[in-house]
Amino acid sequence: MPARGYDDVVLAAPVTVPYVRYSIRSAHWFLGRAMAGLIAAAKVPKARIDGLAVASFTLSPDTAVGLTQHLGLTLRWLDDVRMGGASGIVSIRRAARAVQSGDAEIVACIAGDTNRTDSFRRNTASFSQFAQDAVYPYGSGGPNASFALLTEHYMRKHGANCEDFGKLCVAQRSNALKNPMALFKKPLTLEEYLNARLVADPLRLFDCVMPCAGAEGFLVMSRATAETLGLSFVRLLGAIERHNGFADDPIQDRGGWALDRDALYEQAGIGPRDMDFIETYDDYPVINVLQFEGLGFCGHGEGAAFIRANTFEGAGTFPLNTSGGQLSVGQAGAAGGHLGIVEAIRQLTGQTLGARVPKARYGLVSGFGMINYDRGICSGAAILATA
Repeated sequence: MPARGYDDVVLAAPVTVPYVRYSIRSAHWFLGRAMAGLIAAAKVPKARIDGLAVASFTLSPDTAVGLTQHLGLTLRWLDDVRMGGASGIVSIRRAARAVQSGDAEIVACIAGDTNRTDSFRRNTASFSQFAQDAVYPYGSGGPNASFALLTEHYMRKHGANCEDFGKLCVAQRSNALKNPMALFKKPLTLEEYLNARLVADPLRLFDCVMPCAGAEGFLVMSRATAETLGLSFVRLLGAIERHNGFADDPIQDRGGWALDRDALYEQAGIGPRDMDFIETYDDYPVINVLQFEGLGFCGHGEGAAFIRANTFEGAGTFPLNTSGGQLSVGQAGAAGGHLGIVEAIRQLTGQTLGARVPKARYGLVSGFGMINYDRGICSGAAILATA
């Protein structure tokens, strides 16, 4: 049965709480700053926001409902979306259906985390019991080891090389240099990328995302509400999510996007060739490649050839992660799954902070989350369009 579309649901008010490498502040503070930013951007009283979707790893021991008291919110609709880099897409889908059904008028989708010395290691150490059981007996652990496994497997199976992954990192850094909020301010050359120290073979330093603190947010509402408020907005043309796709693959080299991409493009009424830019979840370069393939921009296993054929810069071919993505902006925990959405809204409403894509009309945002040793379990994507 075809999924109902998202007619007249829009996204507005992109907000970023500036990233910092480390912070003594709590996740509550960063999420509160995001909420304050949304209220200011929309010029609405706090009581007008009656829905909330929250994504955070360091909010614990509180949950989304505890945050409502901290922020003084009274809501008709609430969701606690802890799906890592897929949280933003899942939040959009949940919020859009709430708006369509009348369960909420304006939904705030916020994500944020703090980062203290050693907090990232402690968070990932307790991320998954399955992953602990698989690697701890061998003295391994953490995301670098898992993504090294996925990267080496993809290289061996499909013929990609380090230069291919490096090209993506260099292009994203070029885009980030135009973004005043990016934590990485220096240009990156392919030579510097290749000469950087190994972290977990074959991953080098610039393959690995840098944890930081910060937050992202946006609002979901009907087009009529946005127009009444006088907000710039983007239309939601389609959205998909999938969990534990291709579960029988021994090691992941594809994700759930491939299972639902036809439905995504059918909802949107456009296809891969119509996209003016793409914002992928990019904690490691190999995950970019899985999204290129899974969303139909190239065939399965053809990622290396696709990389060699494109520039990925804002004014070039196939603009990718135009803010710089997590690899050059930073990874503020669960906010990493919202970074691309916020950037896409800015691109399509003329508020760009990163590399501008000329005359952009359509953008695709993709999410990926919850790495569980040899695979990421959650995937999703959304297509956004100008008003």
